[in-house]
Amino acid sequence: MTAEAAKERVRDAERTRAEIMEVATREFARQGYDGARVDEIAAKTRTTKRMIYYYFGGKEGLFLAVLEQAYRHIRSLEQQLDVDHLEPVEALRQLAELTFDHHESHQDFVRLVAIENIHNAEHLRRSESREVLAAPALDVLSRIMERGRAAGLFRDDLDALDVHMVISAFCVFRGANRYTFQAIFDRDLLDPKLRAHLRQMLGDMVVAHVTTSR
Repeated sequence: MTAEAAKERVRDAERTRAEIMEVATREFARQGYDGARVDEIAAKTRTTKRMIYYYFGGKEGLFLAVLEQAYRHIRSLEQQLDVDHLEPVEALRQLAELTFDHHESHQDFVRLVAIENIHNAEHLRRSESREVLAAPALDVLSRIMERGRAAGLFRDDLDALDVHMVISAFCVFRGANRYTFQAIFDRDLLDPKLRAHLRQMLGDMVVAHVTTSR
């Protein structure tokens, strides 16, 4: 096999794997872990069930790969956010707004997280990448919080994980509870007319929380 042919074979494998991941993400997000079928995923791609098992080892491995990819995407966006030149309050607001925008445009991510929680995070607990999936989010937030505390702007009894939880809770709630919230209160949390209001609300809420004295 020539070097060029070998490279093309690698590219084909990468394209096949990416296609499987794309289809699997949709299927798991819509059908849940138990409802999704490897046969169905294979049928919607240009590959076979045997190849899916070859790449991922089975349904569990495929679902974990989908979860890890979804988390890596948001972590990559967080790492790309250039906040070190901003004042701590504005930096925190931008990070909150980035999470808001990501979760709104990646509803499959919200569904996948909800599904994994139904399964008690049994797949993520087996991941060898858990530290990699967590560290980027806390790294950016920690730097913002440290600068805010040093400037006397932020409370000293909150850590980065506290703030991450507040931001994540708001953003996940919009998608995970959209339909029940609408059924009870007749308000669609993903209504484009509410977007600017809710985005501003999140930023205001987070900033007010970290800057309020006990």
